[in-house]
Amino acid sequence: MDIHRCRFVPYTPQAINALAFSHPPSLGLGGKGVPTLRLAIGRANGDIEIWNPMRGAWFQETVLRGGKDRSIEGLAWTLDPPEPGPDGQKQAGRLRLFSIGYSTTVTEWDLEQGRPKRHSSGNYGEMWCLAAQPRWEAAKGKDNKPVPAVEGEFTGQHLAAGCADGSIVLLSTEDDDLKFLRILRPSTKKPRVLSVTFQNRNTLVAGYADSSIRVFDIRNGQLLRTISLGKGPTGGSKELLVWSVKCLPDGTIVSGDSAGEVRFWDAKTYSLIQRLQGHLADTLDIALSADGETVVSGGADQRTVVYKKKAGEKGDKSSRWVEVTHRRYHTHDVKTFAVYETKNLSIVVSGGPDASPVVLPLREFGKEHHRNLPSLPQVPPVVSSPASRLVMSFWDREVSIWRVSRGPTSLHEVPDGQRHRLVGKVLIQGEENITSATLSSDGKFLVIATISSIKVFSVRRRKGDERGTLRIQKLDTPATLSEEGARLVTVSPDSRWLCIVRPNSDICLARVKPASSPQEKTQVMPQMVNLRRAPRHARFEKVSHGSLGGYERTVRCVVFSHNSKILASGDLSGCIDSWTLEEAAEQTAKKPNKAAGSDDESSDEEDEDDYPVLEGQRWGPIASDSPIPRLKSSVALLSFRPSSPAQSTQFLANGSSQETTGESRLMALTTEHQLVEIDALEGKLSEWSRRNPKAFLPMDFKGVRDRAMGCFWDLSDPSRERLWLYGTSWLWMFDLKQDFPSTEELTEAITTEAWDDASEDPNKQTHKRKRELQDEDDKAPRGKKKLNSGAGDKIPLAHSAVFFDQKARAFVGPDASQGELISLEKEQPVDEEDEDEEFNESNDVQLAQLRRENTKSNGSGSVGANTQLVTSSDSQSAPARQWWYTYKYRGILGIVPLSSATDAESIEDNISAGLEIAVVERPMWDVDLPDRYVREYE
Repeated sequence: MDIHRCRFVPYTPQAINALAFSHPPSLGLGGKGVPTLRLAIGRANGDIEIWNPMRGAWFQETVLRGGKDRSIEGLAWTLDPPEPGPDGQKQAGRLRLFSIGYSTTVTEWDLEQGRPKRHSSGNYGEMWCLAAQPRWEAAKGKDNKPVPAVEGEFTGQHLAAGCADGSIVLLSTEDDDLKFLRILRPSTKKPRVLSVTFQNRNTLVAGYADSSIRVFDIRNGQLLRTISLGKGPTGGSKELLVWSVKCLPDGTIVSGDSAGEVRFWDAKTYSLIQRLQGHLADTLDIALSADGETVVSGGADQRTVVYKKKAGEKGDKSSRWVEVTHRRYHTHDVKTFAVYETKNLSIVVSGGPDASPVVLPLREFGKEHHRNLPSLPQVPPVVSSPASRLVMSFWDREVSIWRVSRGPTSLHEVPDGQRHRLVGKVLIQGEENITSATLSSDGKFLVIATISSIKVFSVRRRKGDERGTLRIQKLDTPATLSEEGARLVTVSPDSRWLCIVRPNSDICLARVKPASSPQEKTQVMPQMVNLRRAPRHARFEKVSHGSLGGYERTVRCVVFSHNSKILASGDLSGCIDSWTLEEAAEQTAKKPNKAAGSDDESSDEEDEDDYPVLEGQRWGPIASDSPIPRLKSSVALLSFRPSSPAQSTQFLANGSSQETTGESRLMALTTEHQLVEIDALEGKLSEWSRRNPKAFLPMDFKGVRDRAMGCFWDLSDPSRERLWLYGTSWLWMFDLKQDFPSTEELTEAITTEAWDDASEDPNKQTHKRKRELQDEDDKAPRGKKKLNSGAGDKIPLAHSAVFFDQKARAFVGPDASQGELISLEKEQPVDEEDEDEEFNESNDVQLAQLRRENTKSNGSGSVGANTQLVTSSDSQSAPARQWWYTYKYRGILGIVPLSSATDAESIEDNISAGLEIAVVERPMWDVDLPDRYVREYE
């Protein structure tokens, strides 16, 4: 396989300005968060990323696109009150997301549509900060039962936005609306409001740019207290900037200012309790634990500082805050924090101009590793045209097209000996960022989509231009195609069908008529084919969890089969829908086979009438009565397994043979990294998937942190069918002609290898055993999950920068030699979901072993240990690899093929030449980041 490492694609990750979890911390909840838990990340280009923590897996579900000169400076989630449902039961209220961005407008976002839902603006200054009112909780009466709300009492959440003219705007979210409620003004002075938070549902605390903190009563707008921070440090500004204010559960106010200090203020008297100098520059934000025992601050000096509450001496009831440690997880300012905690989960997420979110353990700080989330998008913004050797990438409002040379070229053709050249560039009009763009496989037309429009361009090579520059012209498209916009577009391999996923996740197809001569242009037919997805039951959510509405039905990916006759889509709820393209005459011939006069027949005929016939072909659903079962987690990516023209029979590792099922084998990868292969025509698991459940996947693959971004196939060798998966930091290969080894086979192979090593070098086994004993306490047994609080795995005690006593010796009586080591750490409770998953995996393993035994008994031969699995016809050759992986490529933006290894016409050339791909990398050290604060000693 030939690999081109490309770093010329212009993609710059944007700074993180705001973070917000959809739910507040709650130590009373078990498990690792509610099902509707999401993290919103606001960036400097106006994009908002929605992440699902997934109990530590961290998957970027979707991106709400911004526009030109827009920036997200504040985010807040609210939960509407419960709604009355059938049978007198209450239904969960809707979770709503709001943002501000250096303007006088508050924007509410529609998660289902992926676009702004409504705006609220007024005659006040630019908004600098945003906060949501705490959720309403029922008070408990004398019998310890919750007391219902008083008639007329608002149980929703108001919004408070601090402005540059010194005013604080209160907005009401009542009745699924966003209305102006009240303005809070301190006095005739107009200092900027830099930070705002709620002490309780009726008390608002705001930090200003005039060295003061003000406390308001939002019910009547009365100013309760003005807290002065005094003058700034000597040689600096006289007035301090209060960049952040937060409140502990007991009401204590914590502030961070431009002097680099963190100050604690009494909840009732508002007097200063303590001040700590934790930073060398401005303290930009503060995060608090749910129990009020830990405070984390971030500053412009790249430091993340952790403070703990230390109890006083005996007889002294007072407690003091002390700095535990500080570290530099970011290369630039630590600008914003977001905290979420349950009984099992305890994390704080930080972000800044370096564009990479960092997940830190909060409760287990110093005992667990931190984790850097990728700054690159989960959906690769890179597409290729293998027939023309073109690579297309999009970013914000521009599209670039490159031509990659096949090999070393002359200096006359390519200056400076470069093997790539920019041959085309498109800058779209308007202010909206591009949501999706694609290039046809033949490289003849380009499709660019925003959230409100779709544009189609013809791509031609200029006559007489030796450099290969492209001529890109906009085509006239029908209004039915271009006016509504899309969140995702893709083109079939034969370049005859354009699939469009609308903002509301409706799927439609447009027929593309290619140009028959160089003088003609590609045409898009006006009639659209609207595809219907199978109805699914909505998941029931508890009232406290809130509801995301139809957000989980958002289409994540769509893919055509290699013969362009099957289309499949996958959404965030784990549902897969499929449709097939058939000749209209064939469908008419199938109708008489149905039972005459049945209700099913009439309903099917109505469904078929809804799908129009275009040029003698018609799309229709596959098994609409019994759709493909819902997967356990969201669909990360889909890909049809191509059928190799050079070999029509698939030889299994156990010696048996199986005929290929053509183009209908659909490979799905979930967000839990479970590989599932489904026969799209029959709607059931394939034989390979039945024999290879998730439990048989390699442990190294299960331990991969970053989620998969894409995949491609390598069929250049008839003896193998390789599936290549990749993420932002890894590349993994599976040979699907071989079964994954079971646990017994792996144990036998490892034992055999250990005995061989011991016989060759006795010392080798001794050193290995010592290393295993040394790390025995730090590693989980093979096949068991490593428990963590949502960030990284546990830090070995020898490598820990912060020392914690984990064990103590206890003994009774004068004989100290009879002492016993007792762990001082609390045993982490096991999540019920983890227990259910382990139980399901054990059942899958037993079923897979039975299927393998049946296949061996029916096959022509059998194999022993996994180390002898060979699929090649030459028994003297080396064993074929079952899997392979590398972390050599970092900052992967996408991987695209430059040659088609499944084309029947060029299969012979591909076998000799092999697959050719372009690995598009965008490492952070190549990104131009803003200047950072640097001290003299640095």
